[in-house]
Amino acid sequence: MFVFLRIIIGAVLLVSGFEKVLSPYQNFMYVLQAYELFPGWAERLVAMIVPWLELIVGLFIVLGLWLNYSLRAALVLFMSFVIIVAQALLRSLPIDQCGCFGEAVHIPPAYILVFDSFTLLTLFWLIRQPAKENAFSLDQIFNK
Repeated sequence: MFVFLRIIIGAVLLVSGFEKVLSPYQNFMYVLQAYELFPGWAERLVAMIVPWLELIVGLFIVLGLWLNYSLRAALVLFMSFVIIVAQALLRSLPIDQCGCFGEAVHIPPAYILVFDSFTLLTLFWLIRQPAKENAFSLDQIFNK
C-alpha cells in the first residue's frame, strides 16, 4: 500500500513535469499569469524551474532515491499547489483548467484542489512511516 501510494505520487509529478519540460516554458508561464500571484520576473523563473523540480522529485520518489528528502520536497510542492489553486478559487479568478499537466490533461481547479489536498495528506502519512516507505526503493539497496 505504501509503495503503491508512493509510486502514484511520483508518477503524477513525473507526468506533470515531463509534459511541461517538453513544451516551451512560456506555455506554463501563461498558466501562472492566470493565477495573478507572482510578479512578472517571478512568473518566468517559476515557469522555468518548477517543471524540472516536478520531474526530478517525481523520478526520485518512483525510484525510491533519497526518499525522505524526496517526499518532503513533494510535500512542499503540493502545499504550494494547494495554496495557489485555493487562492485563485477564493478570488473567483476566471480559470477553466488548472494547467497542472500542461496541455496533456485539462482539470478544473476545484477538482485539482481536492486531488492535491488528498495527495498532501497522503504525503504527510507516508513521511510518518519511514520504514514502510523504503520498501522496493533504491534507498533500501544502497543502505545495505
